[in-house]
Amino acid sequence: MGQALQRAAQWTSAKDGCGGKLEFTPINEDLLNSILKFVETVGKSPEESQLVFKNPLRWHTSLNPSQFQGAGFTDSGDDVVSDKKSPKDDQPLFLMHKLAKDTYEISVQTLGYGEQVLRAAGDKKIVELRSCLEANRDPVVFLLGERFATVETDDNSIFRYIEEITKEIEQNAKQSADGSNSAEIEEKKIVLRLRLKLLRLDEQLMNLSIQKMSSEVRLSPPTVDGEVSILQQLSGDDEERCVVEYIDYYGETFVSKNGCRAQPWRQLHGDICYLCVRVHDNDNPLYITANTSGYYLNNGPVNDKANHLDYGRPDSNTYRDLVSLLKSKSAKFSELIDKQEFALKVEQNDKKKIEMSENRDHEESEQKHSNEHHTRNEKDQQMEKDKNQKNRTQNKKKLEPSLKWKALDIEENILQKEQDTSVTKTEKKSKTVQRLKSKTPIDAEDSFSESDTESEEEEEAVERRAEANADLPSEYWQIQKLVKYLKGGNQTATIIALCSLRDFNLALETCQLAIRDVGGLEVLINLLDTEEVKCKIGALKILREISCNSQIRRAIADLGGLQTMVKILRDSNKELKCLAAETIANVAKFRRARRTVRQHGGIKRLVSLLDCAQIRNNKPDSALVTTDKPDTEKDVEVARCGALALWSCSKSKKNKEAMRKAGSIPLLAKLLKSTNEDMLIPVVGTLQECASEPSYRLAIRTEGMIEDLVQNLKSSNQELQMHCASAIFKCAEEKETRDLVRKFGGLDPLVTLLSNVENKELLAAATGAIWKCAISPENVQRFEELKAIDQLVTLLNNQPEEVLVNVVGALGELAKAPPNRMQIRKSGGIPYLVNLLTGTNQALLVNVTRAVGKCAEEPDNMIIIDKLDGVRLLWSLLKNQNTDVQASAAWAICPCIENAKDAGEMVRSFVGGLELIVSLLKSDDKEVLASVCAAIANIAKDEENLAVITDHGVVPMLAKLTNTTDDKLRRHLAEAIARCCNWGNNRTAFGREGAVAPLVKYLKSSDENVHRSTARALYQLSKNPENCITMHEAGVVQPLMKMVGSPDEDLQEAAAGCIGNIRRLALANERAKYA
Repeated sequence: MGQALQRAAQWTSAKDGCGGKLEFTPINEDLLNSILKFVETVGKSPEESQLVFKNPLRWHTSLNPSQFQGAGFTDSGDDVVSDKKSPKDDQPLFLMHKLAKDTYEISVQTLGYGEQVLRAAGDKKIVELRSCLEANRDPVVFLLGERFATVETDDNSIFRYIEEITKEIEQNAKQSADGSNSAEIEEKKIVLRLRLKLLRLDEQLMNLSIQKMSSEVRLSPPTVDGEVSILQQLSGDDEERCVVEYIDYYGETFVSKNGCRAQPWRQLHGDICYLCVRVHDNDNPLYITANTSGYYLNNGPVNDKANHLDYGRPDSNTYRDLVSLLKSKSAKFSELIDKQEFALKVEQNDKKKIEMSENRDHEESEQKHSNEHHTRNEKDQQMEKDKNQKNRTQNKKKLEPSLKWKALDIEENILQKEQDTSVTKTEKKSKTVQRLKSKTPIDAEDSFSESDTESEEEEEAVERRAEANADLPSEYWQIQKLVKYLKGGNQTATIIALCSLRDFNLALETCQLAIRDVGGLEVLINLLDTEEVKCKIGALKILREISCNSQIRRAIADLGGLQTMVKILRDSNKELKCLAAETIANVAKFRRARRTVRQHGGIKRLVSLLDCAQIRNNKPDSALVTTDKPDTEKDVEVARCGALALWSCSKSKKNKEAMRKAGSIPLLAKLLKSTNEDMLIPVVGTLQECASEPSYRLAIRTEGMIEDLVQNLKSSNQELQMHCASAIFKCAEEKETRDLVRKFGGLDPLVTLLSNVENKELLAAATGAIWKCAISPENVQRFEELKAIDQLVTLLNNQPEEVLVNVVGALGELAKAPPNRMQIRKSGGIPYLVNLLTGTNQALLVNVTRAVGKCAEEPDNMIIIDKLDGVRLLWSLLKNQNTDVQASAAWAICPCIENAKDAGEMVRSFVGGLELIVSLLKSDDKEVLASVCAAIANIAKDEENLAVITDHGVVPMLAKLTNTTDDKLRRHLAEAIARCCNWGNNRTAFGREGAVAPLVKYLKSSDENVHRSTARALYQLSKNPENCITMHEAGVVQPLMKMVGSPDEDLQEAAAGCIGNIRRLALANERAKYA
């Protein structure tokens, strides 16, 4: 942020003893908006937002103390201070100090309070942020300290800080494990993380300013000459092929050394040249000024003076290129230029074009010489001009006019192809290391595209390597010498070199890249094909260590290392199999590697490794034997390594299917009974990865693995707990699984895991499992007993989105029970839920709207939601592009309208709200349509609102939906039609729109709710005689007669009322007939 403010932002000059101010320019506006977005995002982060600054940010504010009243703030005389204080100096983290009457100064010491200030500023956020930055020109110094101050030279502060943290961690590890420095180290990690985010923001701001400045590039003489030259080639009398009739420079023919044709005194105003253009659909020529700011029209020549222009402008329009101006002034030109098919072949026709251009220029020169008697000096100037024109014609390919024409596309493509060809030839001669950056044959054969995350990972790795080359440590060169011994030595020298290589810290990236850069990977992979076991073991141990690096992983895959390691899995040596499986587990982190393992039969061989460890007894609580026998220990280790490799491979859907076909499920079920945590972690990790597939979820339930997963939830290993909870989260989609989790006592440990607030991954998995288990009412009852709601409500604040999604989802399921809705209110959860309605995460919005909708079914809760403006926020979510969010918001609005005290007035207070909800009836999503129909049925209870939505065309829109076959939509659609019949001529309008006959078909549905709402709609529609005739013709009487005997009183009454209206109409017709 500091670099951008110093180099990209535009400041006024300092005066009156004060620093400069940020100018009101488009670049500054964009920078401020980006910084504002950053502060609002990071200010909500649970860790960075609470980091206390080295020095507080202070600035004069336009806000007043009344905007900081409520929880968390306290009045201290004329000042306002926060309740929270800095642990360093016991000063308040927020202070609003009164300087004079109506003049205040704000001081904040955390990003969280900075975000609160911006939120309180409302529409004046930018003003407040501008004042803060003007008062604190280098905010990073105040946030993180002087060591991170913005400097003009290379900034190495972050690297020194990383080294400092690393040394402290190492020292802390060597000392007693009392964790005395752990808090300080954690704080430094947060500082580092925030600094990295600020650096990324700096880069984004600099790129933004570059884009902004590049969009304001000014015209130059070569650009103008290029555009004119191309249009001259397309000029002529043919109105079907030529875009203009005539185009040429106007005025004197003298060309300055800077390329401008305008008089020197006009060049001071930015004029480059003047053009005269005659288009086909205008008798008068257009006189155009080419200025550095763009093209615009001038008033043309002065009548009584030859070659003299009136430089005034008939309008204020300025255009970036000549074509845009001509398009705006001539419809014929616009039509012709869009149809134009350019086929200029640069390489073949350059000579012809140059000759034609030279001849034309020469003829024009001779004609001008014959018509005008120039002096010798003028002739010299003319010759110089002709020479300049010839040079410009020969260098035409270097001109870059802003016209986006196919001619230029062809030229650029040819140049690009030539560049690509030269690059390819160079790459063929380069080292294998350099080939990894280009398209290798393996890459070309891939039929898939790598994910964005993987691509970014590879790019970052390349950048890190380029930086590392600047100052390489001695280990880099020592490793390269050893690799040379590997290449040229005998068997003994090779083994010694391998052992020496292992003495280095291969976890360091420098050591890993040293092996790769000198060609060591090829040698190590070649050693895997030898018959010498010791060489294989040594090579695999090194590959296992260095394959943690993303660049090394891809290099191993490119060199065919995975195929060789898959073959080793068949070896009888168990240590070799273990090492090969572990290396495969490291390499198979990206899609192409996982596919290679599957295509070369690696999945079957990895699954067979799981069968090495046998369970020695048949007791239910049996575990893998862990005796001192070497063979048994090796068997267990082989199975563990196989599970580790399958865990990495299981991220591919096709690999999951291959694993299932290879018989992995029963083997994993056996290994799950182990008490060895090192074994359990990869086994459970593989199961939770595969649990996204229905076939695996069924197998996990039927093979009795739920009991083992629940048992391992009680382990002390948090990683194992996390994977078990994640597996339950995915498997609990089915009711049978949820019942099994309750049966084996899994709900209690899940609630216990909610106390691990620091471990976000474990927290996300536990809350996800609680969410899915809470779908069953029997589980909800147990969660009530465990007081899970209170713990979940505490997690609604300062948690990452992956945790919030699950927490809110769980509260939404628990809120289906009326006592729980009251408990959520008592725990203070409703304000947090309403606040989350302003987020952007789509999954979170879906769950929040559901939870708020369930809470709104309680009248006391609805009062709080209304006070917090929650209904307005729900209504605004109807504009969201995600159909799930739209549907969920509409469902939530229904109970809000039902339980609000003055619902009709509340709905009318939303500007454009009724029009918005009616417009959603045009949606193609059935869930959206059903939810909107339900909302309209509630809105239509108020007569004034019904009148408004009728004016917005709700009747024909509802009528168009009546041909649906979806019972859920049918139910709410019929209810909406029944409600809308209570206004004006809506009954007649429904009949006219053809809505009556399709409703009769709804009575054939098997859903009792559809019958009830349809009978109500038919009863209301039957109050119109024409509708009664339509119903009778559609055969409504017979099904209604059956429904009169229904035990549902509402259905009875509506069916009887409809039959009664039809009967009365028939009797009236009889009387009229015999009258």
